[in-house]
Amino acid sequence: MILVTGGLGYIGSHVVLSLLAQRQEVVIVDNLANASLDTLERLEYISRMYIPFTKIDIRNTPALNKVFEQYSIDTVVHTAGFKSLEESNLKPLEYYNDNVSCIMSLLRSMQRTGVRKLIHLSSLAVYGHSSLALHEQLNFNYAYPNPYIKSQQFIEEIIQDTFKTDNEWKIAILRLSNIAGAFEQGILGEVVTQLPKNIVPLAMQVAALQRDAIELQRYAKTKDGTVERSFVHVLDLCEVIQKVLLFLQKQVNVCEAFDIAGQVISIQQLLALVSEVTQVPIQTVEANFPTITLDCLGSSSQKAKNTLNWSVKRPIEKMIEDEWAFYRAVLQK
Repeated sequence: MILVTGGLGYIGSHVVLSLLAQRQEVVIVDNLANASLDTLERLEYISRMYIPFTKIDIRNTPALNKVFEQYSIDTVVHTAGFKSLEESNLKPLEYYNDNVSCIMSLLRSMQRTGVRKLIHLSSLAVYGHSSLALHEQLNFNYAYPNPYIKSQQFIEEIIQDTFKTDNEWKIAILRLSNIAGAFEQGILGEVVTQLPKNIVPLAMQVAALQRDAIELQRYAKTKDGTVERSFVHVLDLCEVIQKVLLFLQKQVNVCEAFDIAGQVISIQQLLALVSEVTQVPIQTVEANFPTITLDCLGSSSQKAKNTLNWSVKRPIEKMIEDEWAFYRAVLQK
């Protein structure tokens, strides 16, 4: 049985549905801080299965211990946590407390109950470098001034140190680029909040005439002044997690990191693509104050190609089409 932390969030819910489609048994824990029980109902409706769920904050180690004791868990996919670079600058204590405390509590529970297989979802931003040629051998820039990035660096250090204490650990760290998209036919997707933290949901709101414009920063050292980001369809992510599960089964003792990246596009180009797909102009206004952020994030994902036989299948156009299909389906309800 696989435990998915944050399993009712955007990425977590897609991972859950993908695992169920592969006839895996799944149990979900989520504190519902960024999710809703409506997602659980949708997952059960789509899968036509009862899905065990416990509402807990995984920082509550005794409560998490009970979940491990109740179910025959052998693997954890850790998707829970806060993930916004910009927001972390405003809420550093929340990001350190949530992200770092979560992994410490999770590893303690796993250690206590003898569960030794872990897939941790990290970020390409963890390197702390602005580059389109990131790779797993690149040393982290620990001096980069961003709480989210620092929290992910701390998490990876904690995982590595824990791995060294026990020769039964099987761990994969997936350093993700931006994730977007939805299941085909709009059956499951990203539930967009009133104030989204990511660019694609913001663009969906403009396309649906729920928002007038997007505030766009043009301070990056790129061709059009907007940051360049790699994007991966959420279903491509689900497929790599399936491959990682098979990879870990064949290992004896391993802790490996993999960059999971796709096509690189500037934010200005992305908004133009959203406009083309939705047939609605995506209006922007110039941001008055620059935010310190990484100008470029990208990777060839060569290690994932060589070791896992994985590469992206779905282009950014497909990612936008699927996200828009789900968004329209939600609006029509």
